[in-house]
Amino acid sequence: MDYTDPAVLTRLRRDLHGIPEPAWCEFQTTARVVDACEDIGVDTLHVGPQAVASDARMAVPDDDTLADWRATARDAGVDEALLDSMAGGHTGAIAVLDRGEGPTVGLRVDIDALHITESEADDHHPAAAGFRSEHDGCMHACGHDGHATIGVGVLAAVADSDFQGTLKVVFQPAEERAGGGKPIAESGHLDDVDYLYAVHLGLDHPTGEVVAGVDGFLAVSHLRADFTGTGAHAGSHPEDGRNAIQAMATAIQNLHAIPRHDGGATRVNAGRAGGGTAPNIVPDSAFLEGEVRGETTALMEYMKSHADRVVRSAAEMHDCTVETATEGQAPSAESDRELAACFGAVAADRAGVDSVLDSDALGGSEDATYLMRRVQNTGGMACYVCVGTDHPGGHHTPTFDVDEQSLRIGVGALTTAITRVAETRP
Repeated sequence: MDYTDPAVLTRLRRDLHGIPEPAWCEFQTTARVVDACEDIGVDTLHVGPQAVASDARMAVPDDDTLADWRATARDAGVDEALLDSMAGGHTGAIAVLDRGEGPTVGLRVDIDALHITESEADDHHPAAAGFRSEHDGCMHACGHDGHATIGVGVLAAVADSDFQGTLKVVFQPAEERAGGGKPIAESGHLDDVDYLYAVHLGLDHPTGEVVAGVDGFLAVSHLRADFTGTGAHAGSHPEDGRNAIQAMATAIQNLHAIPRHDGGATRVNAGRAGGGTAPNIVPDSAFLEGEVRGETTALMEYMKSHADRVVRSAAEMHDCTVETATEGQAPSAESDRELAACFGAVAADRAGVDSVLDSDALGGSEDATYLMRRVQNTGGMACYVCVGTDHPGGHHTPTFDVDEQSLRIGVGALTTAITRVAETRP
């Protein structure tokens, strides 16, 4: 199959859009990527524990969830041997093209989806055209189906070019949970990378506009707190109970009271909570999931330390106990301007590109920052680029979609940037 053909890439994107899978459950997605890489004829393909530092993974689902998604992939026809290589949720892949002497260039794309039910409205293109999500409650609502497609397209185009050097394309799992970047960074596969690009579609930029170097990443940490109290009858013996929901509610209130910092922007959010079994029972358990962010990694750590203290204090106030865990985390990072300038220069000459922004602030978080910092700390350069796309619904909404013309723009600009940087070595 010719993955340099825009029509083939469009079909791939639609295939991937129809099989969205959440963090560490991307069995079908990885299998589809592996098939494409084998068609292209990559020199080396790392899958499963070969691609990630297993112990560094965060936000890995429980065994039952992993088994359910694996069974779905098996029912869809994914090869059992390939599924075995991804046992325990070791999804994702790293594809390597070795084209002789020259620098090592990396491209990172993410592949996971979100727990969102996709729109069935007639004016929602995936629904109207027949490639809406097949997995109830899960959706590609942030463009990662397009990102994976761009990764495959760049592999194919570079394989057909005069590129001299090594190209590594990272198909990263678990970005939405900030759980996959660290294990990729600590895998060792990036330690010889001289130049790294990461890419995202959209980010409120229209089709035809690209951002050469995204900055303004907020460092993030996801918190899970499980409160344990003592159950009791709420009418006859309330004094025997220790109310876990009260502890959880106190924590939520006081998380939002953490003092802000004059060193830069900080964020906190309690996004999910629950507990109890009935209105007449003092609840013996409750849980809270939230996050803190900071303009820098140090500011995120400031918020995290306060959040941990708030949660512990809330449990103690109501005579409960609490167990906390970091479910995902990512540092801040900055794009190297020389590498951004290389991408901006080649993108400006691409058909379909109307405007090039030198930089823009993301205003959110991304665990590609782990990969960027790893490359930068080992002497290389890293840059996060945005390829604009018209999207009728906002990111992380049931009506999100991408303009498939942006796939061609992204593949063309990144392929040219990768070959150019290998020649010029800025």
